[in-house]
Amino acid sequence: MTDLIISEEKIIERILTLELVRVTERAAVSAARLRGRGDEKGADQAAVDAMRRELNRLPIDGTIVIGEGERDEAPMLFIGEKVGTRKGPAVDIAVDPLEGTTLCAKDMPGSIAVMAMAKAGSLLNAPDVYMDKIAIGPGYAPGIVDLDASVEDNIHAMAKAKGVKPGEITALILDRPRHADLIAACRKVGASIRLITDGDVAGIIFTTQSEQTGVDIYFGTGGAPEGVLAAGALRCVGGQMQGRLILDTEEKRERAFKMGVKDPLKKYDMKELASGDVIVCATGVTDGALLKGVRFGRDVVETETIIYRSVTGTVRRIQAEHREMSKFLLD
Repeated sequence: MTDLIISEEKIIERILTLELVRVTERAAVSAARLRGRGDEKGADQAAVDAMRRELNRLPIDGTIVIGEGERDEAPMLFIGEKVGTRKGPAVDIAVDPLEGTTLCAKDMPGSIAVMAMAKAGSLLNAPDVYMDKIAIGPGYAPGIVDLDASVEDNIHAMAKAKGVKPGEITALILDRPRHADLIAACRKVGASIRLITDGDVAGIIFTTQSEQTGVDIYFGTGGAPEGVLAAGALRCVGGQMQGRLILDTEEKRERAFKMGVKDPLKKYDMKELASGDVIVCATGVTDGALLKGVRFGRDVVETETIIYRSVTGTVRRIQAEHREMSKFLLD
């Protein structure tokens, strides 16, 4: 009987893994209909509505622990929102229905629809604030880099571990005024820098494919939701990541405390950001280095999705052709 139960649980898990693809596909297609139209809010809202609709069809008792906002922002997928039919396993969900809203609005590379799911209590429950992050790919001894170490020390440590000079290390950083000192420190030590305008979930994932992307290390401050999602993906394919919430006002600290964050200065490692069996799913909205964007044909909508699962270390890519286009877009 126990073997039967385990078998049924595995079947349910596998079904849910594939059902998550539908969630991000629908969000991506809905957002892609507004590509290049300069309407960031409209594209984001279209992705949110589609993702919420699909999540509510899943046989789960889901709670949004990392979302687009908090309870006073009900049009978005807010932190604490319940999703699913409530007739399945209790799970935590982290979402970014449209990572790279500006990229989508300008039809620039790298916009994706992404989400993560894990057993209840597995994903960091934190307010929608910024997070300091550092991440590297697999193949290095634990503790090679540290969020509290200087940029110079981290670059030198990476170079030593890789067996190269600091000038052969490439850091990926969001192109923001707040990162001016970080960029200057990287260049001072001789490292090269790749700047991205948006999309730090994909940016962090680039560190796991350094031979293809040329990215060795990710530095900088970005959204906490993206940090949790990226940590989930790294858990699946290997790598190291640390993050610290930026709770720089009393109001933010109070919000965090109500969500269970006892230490506002805590440095979280990858497994504290996303523990247990984590499934991460992302679908391309615009073409990018990680995924192809949505393609609209006369009778077919084409999508590309990547799915990571930590317990098996599996990475799946699904290229799908969706027929009955009008039903797909409006259902």
